[in-house]
Amino acid sequence: MKKNKTFFILLAFAVFLIIVLLPNPEGLPVAGQRALAILALAVILWVTEAVSFPVSAAIIIVLISVFIGLAPTIDDPSIDYTTSGALKLALGGFSSSAVGLVAGATFIAAAMELTGLHKRLALFIMSKVGTKTKSLVFGTIVVSIVLALFVPSATARAGTILPILLGVVAAFNLPKTSRLSALLVVTAVQSISIWNIGIKTAAAQNMVALGFIEENFGINITWGQWFIYAGPWSILMSFVLFFIMNKLIKPELSELENGDVVIKNQLKELGQITGKEKRLIIISIALLILWATEGILHPLDSTTVTFIAVMVMLLPGIGIFTWKEVQNKIPWGTLVVFAVGISMGTVLLQTEGASWLSENTLEAVGLTEMPLIFIIMVLSLFNILIHLGFASATSLASAFIPIVIALVVSMQPTSFNGPGLVLIQQFVVCFGFLLPVSAPQNMLAYGTGAFTTKDLLKSGLPITIIGYALIIIFSMTYWQWVGLL
Repeated sequence: MKKNKTFFILLAFAVFLIIVLLPNPEGLPVAGQRALAILALAVILWVTEAVSFPVSAAIIIVLISVFIGLAPTIDDPSIDYTTSGALKLALGGFSSSAVGLVAGATFIAAAMELTGLHKRLALFIMSKVGTKTKSLVFGTIVVSIVLALFVPSATARAGTILPILLGVVAAFNLPKTSRLSALLVVTAVQSISIWNIGIKTAAAQNMVALGFIEENFGINITWGQWFIYAGPWSILMSFVLFFIMNKLIKPELSELENGDVVIKNQLKELGQITGKEKRLIIISIALLILWATEGILHPLDSTTVTFIAVMVMLLPGIGIFTWKEVQNKIPWGTLVVFAVGISMGTVLLQTEGASWLSENTLEAVGLTEMPLIFIIMVLSLFNILIHLGFASATSLASAFIPIVIALVVSMQPTSFNGPGLVLIQQFVVCFGFLLPVSAPQNMLAYGTGAFTTKDLLKSGLPITIIGYALIIIFSMTYWQWVGLL
């Protein structure tokens, strides 16, 4: 394994150097060519996971600082960017409000974990749905929806739901390799991916796309607008998921006798609801209301509202935690990767590397001459296929969304809403239904041994096909009606 990683690291740098040393193509600035070389290296490291994502972020920062820094600027080729100027580009992602929103969201997820409120919420919902296996499937989907509203991390939501589901199965002396385990666990991770699309704050990769859209089009998409656009798609897909899972995986039992007692006992073990949990409920509901009414009842943006919530949670007496308690719960490396991913995309756009790549790939095959619906069909299919190689939707968004933006910009003026096309492709970036490596929550669930790759693929194929079809149908109807396209 170590030898394989070394090989891929060497391969990534070899590809980088080859692209840098190639003759400069016509219409591509030197800085753009070097940005594409850095992108190629990043994609190889991301896909092969030869190094951890934070390490790849450090490599990208250095390469941007040095190789873009020593390249001539586009506005005046007689002047270089300079390493200090390029370093500002490399670190520019850290100033994005999208990164601030993700950072704030990690504190909320940490508060849920420290208080145990997310587990109490999940068990409470499961205690109300009944003990038939179909009811448990329905309850699993409902839990994933509710947690998506309050826990802005797909991995954290999976970490909450999975132990509860496996605990229910174990209570009835069924092994975690049972069909019931596979049914419930696969339902959980597929539902998490579906609601990564439906809710703006449910997944970090959404913030990547929003950062690019805001910077390049000057548009802020509110929490409520996102839900109006994507919520109906996720609601329909939740019904699809319910029927597909009950059809494809047949559990050993159709009903768990005294299952409600088992779940209620787990809930009872948590004890009485604490003061911190009550305060967190109030903060979470207030936050959700403020997110949903952004631009309607108040002028505060999602990031500012989230930081207000974090501030309240840190205040002595009325807060949820101290800085000392929470600092080790924050995935600082993930935030670095996220910020550098935005920087990478911004560099691609500013050096015209993304526009050149779009012009010589998507535009070269005549995509811009096609009707809008065919553009969406081709881009979405391509998006789904390349996701098979990416373990991180955040990395995929960082690499693919700038190219889509460049495509849209090259078509302006358009008869449709260009940023809407970009947002639809971000919805498709969240498709992580097919393989364990397609999403972090899939890998977390796969590690339990509750299901096989075949189980996930068996459910993922129809979900992906139907989800893709709904993207096309929504593009032809609903998204035009509500002004997204």
